[in-house]
Amino acid sequence: MSKALVTGGTGFIGSHIVRRLLKEKMAVRCLVRPSSNRANLAGLEVEYVLGDLRDRPSLEMALRDCDLLFHAAADYRLWARDPAELARVNVEGSRALFEAAGAAHLQKIVFTSSVAAVGRPPANGRPGIGTEALDPSSEQLIGAYKKSKFASDRLARDFAAQGLPIVLVNPAAPIGPRDIKPTPTGKIIVDLLNGRLPAYLETGMNFVDVEDVAAGHWLAAQKGRVGERYILGHENLSFKSFLDLVARIARVPAPRVRIPYPAAWLAGALSTGLSRFTGKEPAVPLDGVRMAHSTMFYDASKAVRELGLPQTPIEEAVVKAVAWFRENGYVRAQR
Repeated sequence: MSKALVTGGTGFIGSHIVRRLLKEKMAVRCLVRPSSNRANLAGLEVEYVLGDLRDRPSLEMALRDCDLLFHAAADYRLWARDPAELARVNVEGSRALFEAAGAAHLQKIVFTSSVAAVGRPPANGRPGIGTEALDPSSEQLIGAYKKSKFASDRLARDFAAQGLPIVLVNPAAPIGPRDIKPTPTGKIIVDLLNGRLPAYLETGMNFVDVEDVAAGHWLAAQKGRVGERYILGHENLSFKSFLDLVARIARVPAPRVRIPYPAAWLAGALSTGLSRFTGKEPAVPLDGVRMAHSTMFYDASKAVRELGLPQTPIEEAVVKAVAWFRENGYVRAQR
């Protein structure tokens, strides 16, 4: 039986990758830290190896006897008290893993990048639809998270050019069950379900079912071309359209008040400034507001064409996400 190592397997996307690999009859090993919450993998036949992306010996041990590597671990935060921590994990941690993988003679490495590392062309004075052929402009690299993901994306492509069999996948905003943290997109859904989203800032995003993202990882290992990037996405929606969709499915009120960008920027600046003193995550991260100032639309047709990426309707993904959040205590009062 072939064996795969998964980093970040206890997280949102990672836990769905693990489930997809088990469905494909793979033996699965997960690199975990002692503090990792393993609830997302409860009851699954998974081997655990304790380690850390910054601990080279633990990476070499975890890779032993593996055929495939799925590197999904990342520090995904729109605010950090020490922004350099994101680069230490996302960039230097990936470098250490790729170096260890070079001696492991793997068949294929699938690296979970992000659409944050994909550029969008100018169109009528505003960013257009992003494709794998484009890198972000300096104006599009907003905040420490985006900068670290782009740097790690470039790093993976450099290693691929040197002969490491890396395929990059760039997920859009995933939606579905087991968003345990939750991610920024999941938090939007939770806040709406709890009545904590009375207003909205108009923007646009590409949304995708998280199970399609997991399938895209598996398909990239089977069909992906080394050194190539594949956007794992589906539907481009305005933020208001997405909120209306969630509200309709969950049967909760949709926000009707649109926040002007200057007001949102001021709220983000004040909230983020306060966090520097409290150490707590800001309610309104300024980097998130700045990202939302332009639409973040992407084209996933390359992954559909070359990999056979599934395109599950976003409505189905939202139904699953809403049900999971409600069943797992994220919603204070059922509506």
